[in-house]
Amino acid sequence: MDSSTNPPDEAANDAGEMICPVTPWYFRRMGILGGMLFLMGCYFIYDGKIGYPKKNERAEVQLWFENELLAGYDKAKGSGRLSEWMEEAAEKGWPTGLNGEPPKWAAYAAERGWPEKNEKYTDKEIEEQFWWGGGTLLASLIVGVLVLLNRKKVLTGRADGFVTPEGAEVKHADVFKVDTRKWDQKGLAYAWYRPGGSGAEKKAVIDDLKFDGADVVLSRLLANFSGELIEKVADEEEDEVDED
Repeated sequence: MDSSTNPPDEAANDAGEMICPVTPWYFRRMGILGGMLFLMGCYFIYDGKIGYPKKNERAEVQLWFENELLAGYDKAKGSGRLSEWMEEAAEKGWPTGLNGEPPKWAAYAAERGWPEKNEKYTDKEIEEQFWWGGGTLLASLIVGVLVLLNRKKVLTGRADGFVTPEGAEVKHADVFKVDTRKWDQKGLAYAWYRPGGSGAEKKAVIDDLKFDGADVVLSRLLANFSGELIEKVADEEEDEVDED
């Protein structure tokens, strides 16, 4: 980020009006966010409609295998009817084991590409997937609407002030406090002003990550307003810590 709160350069001293459009970075960030939310929503819906029901089917098969099939095997073996049981199981397509060993669930699951452990989901958990899916899809739609609403917004810099993207006109002379503590990390500065010098106190945001050229708008403001400036003094704070 080229932004800084140092004294303005020649561009900042230029008295002409400058238009700061929305940056490509903003659209890229919002596009990534909207896309992620959309994919997450689709994934939740898939799990509720297909994924979880399939997992439940596998869990039910595992319960049948462990509680019924193996119980039948043990019972037949104990009663001396193992050969007969194996013939009946083979006719039904059930696993019969190898070399006199009982059927193994791990082998049965591996043949079908299933995990060895299968969790069964409740109806409530399945329903929650649809709620999560609907919520994240709605969030992706909101992101899309925000992009559409912001695509033509501009921050306008002038010699004697600036105009916010919402259309509020801020005169340098009306600004009585500026906060730049978030500028270096987040590209955000806040200006408090009173329209006409005596109106109700208001707050304006200068967003350098969202509007291309916002750094010049801030530089003009810092060079022309007289009031309180709140800024980071990290070096001074570190010096004080070292001295202690």
